[in-house]
Amino acid sequence: MPIETRRPPTEQQSAALSIYLNDHLAAATGGVELARRAAAAERGSPLGAPLRALAGDLEADRRSLTELMARLGVGVTGYKVAGARLAEKIGRLKPNGGWLHRSALAPVVETEGLRLVAEHGSAAWRTLRVLAGSDARLDADELDRLVDRAAEQAAVAGRLAAESAVRAFGGTVG
Repeated sequence: MPIETRRPPTEQQSAALSIYLNDHLAAATGGVELARRAAAAERGSPLGAPLRALAGDLEADRRSLTELMARLGVGVTGYKVAGARLAEKIGRLKPNGGWLHRSALAPVVETEGLRLVAEHGSAAWRTLRVLAGSDARLDADELDRLVDRAAEQAAVAGRLAAESAVRAFGGTVG
């Protein structure tokens, strides 16, 4: 069986990786903004503390991504990051059933969104983990930790979404 040697990525492959990582950075940025807003809005509720912790974890993952991008020589595409921040702010305009006061539906939608953000991040870490076998700039152990943390984040957000759904719609968790 021939031994496959890894050739340096082509210009097209490097461009594709840059787009991919910047798209994930934009999603991570929007997710951090959403988590911070949700944590602030739920400050006095049982959701407040876990949302603050989730926001901190998502911010740490975003930093990990920007550090990894720097290691790979991938620049940040500013308009994508700015667009994600703007999109999150525009999303605040959705009333979720209430114009003057925060509705019971808001935390359901927000925590479901945070679960998607965590799962999106996990997908990126898993994809990069595959590449770690052929790119010395990627640390497989670090990526394994990030995959595990993203799974924990998705589980926390899922639990918070279930609790929020029960508060909004009735019933019991389970």
